[in-house]
Amino acid sequence: MNTTPNQQEVREELEGVLQRHFGCTAAEASREQMYKAAALTVRNKLSDKRTAYKKKVNRAGAKRVYYMCMEFLLGRSLKTNLCNLGLADAYQAALQELGFNLNDLYECEPDAGLGNGGLGRLAACFMDSLSSLDYPATGFSICYEYGLFKQMIVDGMQVELPDVWLPGGDVWLVPRTDRIYKVRFGGKVKEIWKEDGHCEILYEDGEEIEAVPYDMMISGADSEAVSQLRLWKARDIQNFNMGLFTQGQYTRALEESTHAEIISKVLYPSDNHTEGKLLRLSQQYFLVSASVQSIIRDHMAVYGTLDNLSDKVAIHINDTHPALCVPELMRILIDDYFFSWEKAWSIVTRTVSYTNHTVMPEALETWNEELFRLKLPRIYMIVKEINERFCREAWEAFPGNWNRISKLSVIGYGQVRMANLSVIASHSVNGVSKLHSKILKDSTFKDFYRMYPERFDNVTNGIAHRRWLCYSNPKLAALLDECIGTGYRHAPEELANFKKFADDRAVLEQLRAIKHENKINFANLLYRKTGQKLDTHSVFDVQIKRLHEYKRQLLNALNIIGLYLDLKENPNLEMQPQTFIFGAKAAPGYDMAKRIIKLLCMISRDIESNPQIREKLKVAFLENYCVSMAEALIPSAEISEQISLAGKEASGTGCMKLMINGALTIGTLDGANVEMQAAAGKENMFIFGLTADEVEQLWLSGYRATNYYTSNEKLARIVNFLTTGFAGESFADIAAYLLNGHGIADPYMCMADFESYRITHEAMIRTYQDKEKWNRMSLYNIAAAGHFAADRSIEEYASRIWNLKKIK
Repeated sequence: MNTTPNQQEVREELEGVLQRHFGCTAAEASREQMYKAAALTVRNKLSDKRTAYKKKVNRAGAKRVYYMCMEFLLGRSLKTNLCNLGLADAYQAALQELGFNLNDLYECEPDAGLGNGGLGRLAACFMDSLSSLDYPATGFSICYEYGLFKQMIVDGMQVELPDVWLPGGDVWLVPRTDRIYKVRFGGKVKEIWKEDGHCEILYEDGEEIEAVPYDMMISGADSEAVSQLRLWKARDIQNFNMGLFTQGQYTRALEESTHAEIISKVLYPSDNHTEGKLLRLSQQYFLVSASVQSIIRDHMAVYGTLDNLSDKVAIHINDTHPALCVPELMRILIDDYFFSWEKAWSIVTRTVSYTNHTVMPEALETWNEELFRLKLPRIYMIVKEINERFCREAWEAFPGNWNRISKLSVIGYGQVRMANLSVIASHSVNGVSKLHSKILKDSTFKDFYRMYPERFDNVTNGIAHRRWLCYSNPKLAALLDECIGTGYRHAPEELANFKKFADDRAVLEQLRAIKHENKINFANLLYRKTGQKLDTHSVFDVQIKRLHEYKRQLLNALNIIGLYLDLKENPNLEMQPQTFIFGAKAAPGYDMAKRIIKLLCMISRDIESNPQIREKLKVAFLENYCVSMAEALIPSAEISEQISLAGKEASGTGCMKLMINGALTIGTLDGANVEMQAAAGKENMFIFGLTADEVEQLWLSGYRATNYYTSNEKLARIVNFLTTGFAGESFADIAAYLLNGHGIADPYMCMADFESYRITHEAMIRTYQDKEKWNRMSLYNIAAAGHFAADRSIEEYASRIWNLKKIK
């Protein structure tokens, strides 16, 4: 099969799709119609490749991995797919003949509203690498109608609007109405024991919801494999009340079906109320029940038995959200296929593996036991049995220590604990950086590690380096091609060869010129979208991540306030112009995160009102930051802010994207920063602040934020000015949070790390003024970034955890 059509063939395909789907010619087509025509032709090619590859996998009897995640932050698909397939040039030429520009079509596509932050972006990168490395893989998630939310900033405040992405994004989705499954909630469960010892399970009352799959094809670069991302949409057509409808009571008639469909409306609904908690639990069970049923159906179609399930299937739990796949798989094996408990549990524990993504206690999911029992009665029975059997095993490991065993149990103190369930049921448990994995073994899962030391592993996260370097920064990729060849595109470790050019002044000058051109491109994009103007001769200092207290956008803000106050005191102060760029969304119910967004926006407004100061200092908050915005911003970034409190960030992947594009990192020894420093060299990063061990010791000795306030005049001035405020608004509440808090003042130690951060940031700016040194440091970072490619991560998962083999 010819997978690389020429310009003429592409043109004919586009014209054919326009005629069949839209009833128009290319001359009559709108830009949106041509975008959809291009997307449909690419989707068709991927579907053909997927069919051919699936046949090959089935013939070989190859093991497959099923990657379950609550989110996949894919961004746009057209550009990535065309680049992966090697078709971008052919499409560009064909479209030009037809009077269209490919770059304009890229802008027609909305970012897929299927993810939020690092977890979803990692999942997307892994699907890309699984395809590129020719491993058989399927991802499972929910087809969220309105995504997380569309962020609007109104007078500095975040306002959440629905992210209406499907009108332009559904062109990539293939409905599979032949693969609908039913998911049960609520009701009562009866056990009827038969004479042969089998227990028959009967369900009474409750509700059934249909899970309708929509498949999205995920291409790989120059590969045979095409991975499939199966997205489930909730539907209830059985409870439509025709009697009420015929009486004119239309709203009441639709209530039942609307209730079911709420499950797939929004990603991460607010859970600061009982209804939100119930919805999140329903979403998670809906995802895993439909997905496990799909896995079982496909496996039986090929092999006709489940005895070999763990030999042919790897199910990966990405964070705790899909942990209910464990009792769901047990339910199907025991209730539907009559396996004994022991045999079913053996299959489950050899099939399932788990990646932990956080050490934050509040993020280790738990459910109220009574709510769980009412919503998922059969699953509760199975979880209860898992818990009882595990507690007997834990008694052997820790005889007489009920306190320790109760902390390890799945059910305890009226809570059902998803992280404990995931560890107990998985043959492999991994962290996502060396530091994070050490913390899991030493602290978070210390007693589990004592029981199951062989299960614990580390796989440091990685990024889709082709997307974030080759496709997003083509001029830098062209320079790399010229210097070291194109091998790094498929063997990212070959980026290390770029180090040979560290003393080549011509190459360093090219690096500088490429970075400046990228800054101009991003500044132009931002101006077109928002009207904001950026000084491209200022240093672009970038912090782009979910807004959370531990990520410490507030620490960055405190330093900016210090610079602002210096300039207010002396507007003629000699200073390297600096532009601080933030991209972040706060969870809708997270008040402190929203206040920090407002603080940043009001600082920006205050600076803009002063013409002298704004020539040297600017704060830009990017409204509704998303993957497509990141693809333009990251190549332009010069300083990468990775400043979380040490011991809190599991890994991070934004740091890797910025590194591979030549930004220099200022950061704590947290998450992946530790390994990035080892790879690039201490002299090529700007590390500050407390280490994870020092943070722990400071807590144990008694942390007092006010000590730093009283002993540091600069810091005191900054905190005091929060009460005065910016653009007419006081932020006395944030000052109080830092000094008094609600129980604990400054829980993420911004005060403790401030002075070290300020001094390190000053040193960084001084280094920036030495252009040759800065460019050399940038080159060393690019050369060291190959280790942080998702290809390396996936090879480690495939060989050590999933036991996958490439098909020959």
